[in-house]
Amino acid sequence: MSLWTSLEPASSTVDPGSRTTVRLRLRNTGDVVDEYRFEAVGDVAPWTTVEPQSLRLYPGTTGTVELTFAPPRSPDAVAGPNAYAVRITPTEHPEATTVPEGNLTITPFTEIRAELVPPTVKGRFRGKSKLAIDNLGNTKLTASLSGSDNGDQLSYDIHPSNIQVEPGRAAFVKTTLKPKQIIWFGSKEQRPYTLAVQRSGTKPVDVEGTYVQRGFLPRWLATFLGIFMALAITFVMLWIAYKPPVRSVATEKLQEAGVSTLPPSASPSAPVDPPLPTPTPSATPQAEQPAQSQAPADNGGGGAEDKETAKAPENTAAVAVQQLDTRDPGRHICYRVYVTGSGWSDPVCDGTTAGAVGQNKPVKALNIAVSGTNGTAATAFVYDPQSTNGQGHYNAPWKGVADGVDNYIGSTKKDAPNMLGFAINVGESTSVVCQTTHVHDEGWHGLGCDEPGGENLTFGGTLNNSLWMEAVRFTV
Repeated sequence: MSLWTSLEPASSTVDPGSRTTVRLRLRNTGDVVDEYRFEAVGDVAPWTTVEPQSLRLYPGTTGTVELTFAPPRSPDAVAGPNAYAVRITPTEHPEATTVPEGNLTITPFTEIRAELVPPTVKGRFRGKSKLAIDNLGNTKLTASLSGSDNGDQLSYDIHPSNIQVEPGRAAFVKTTLKPKQIIWFGSKEQRPYTLAVQRSGTKPVDVEGTYVQRGFLPRWLATFLGIFMALAITFVMLWIAYKPPVRSVATEKLQEAGVSTLPPSASPSAPVDPPLPTPTPSATPQAEQPAQSQAPADNGGGGAEDKETAKAPENTAAVAVQQLDTRDPGRHICYRVYVTGSGWSDPVCDGTTAGAVGQNKPVKALNIAVSGTNGTAATAFVYDPQSTNGQGHYNAPWKGVADGVDNYIGSTKKDAPNMLGFAINVGESTSVVCQTTHVHDEGWHGLGCDEPGGENLTFGGTLNNSLWMEAVRFTV
């Protein structure tokens, strides 16, 4: 061994988003001039810079190399001690490689983002929304959740009420809002509310939403029922007040038949049949004959008629899933993607890839349709040009459709943001939807599925604002 090394200091501490420097001193203890190459190894190597990358030393001389550590302020920089090392390879004796080791402690930081999906819910007796909580820090997030509003007009059913989220992961909390008083008649009313994400010893993160409470019966129906009841009461009163005349027609019928009410005479006589009453003739109205419509005569102009060519319907995901369900009834999902520079792809179904893998073409929008799952709901997670933490955001409310109906998320406008990911679920209590996405510079992600019941969902794609989604696969 012809090399002596020393790290100064051997242990150091750095905050995510900042940098620190460690000096590596080395001495050539051999008897020949040698050149040494330096390479950072270990978990923190991606954030380590070595200057200079090579150093030439004469026998008995000493040189210095600076190691600069700059971990990013992201979940990738895991808090706590992290071992690092520098591989030193001599040019003259490459087999005599030296690897001095040190320790770098990354300080913890906490950063969360919470967003309601959707931010506005409507209902007469209850409303349901989901709170998406992203842990953007480098330590595990432990928090409790609560709801409040002005006037204490709503009650809150939050499940779960306590969460633990690993760094770089997201959690979805189901929230059911119930008004304490029912609006029987009248127009809808907006009730703002706040969900608080409370961490121990810190100020809570408040997320604001709106619950639109609808009346049990609309105002026009109340007016209609009032008029109907008034007319019904008037009709009953008139029916009771009306007394039709009642008289006996027995005497009139006997008189018309010529029957005498006097006692018979003393001398017998032949019985005489009473005359039959003469029927009063009545004119029978003549039935009106319906006018016969005469079909217009064809003038046979002899010239050729101009025929308009019918435009073929767009081949959407709903068209594809309806055709597939006709051939093979059951659970199916069909989908297509809007790719930058290429437009809509042809719809594919049940696990087939849709998109442009490895062609550097971001996905702008998704078109999804299902059969046999009681519909589907989804929302898009897109690029955020105003992001301050390197993450995108949800750009639209939660959209749900029935079986065989097109569901569109994202946007096909020219200046629409790239899709980073999406959240999706299906409505059938025994069905699940599974997805996997291909993300630029990251490749195919692992398979993710929602849970049966229609109340859970699965997230696909990435939160990173500098990446984008290129392709997707779905199964149900």
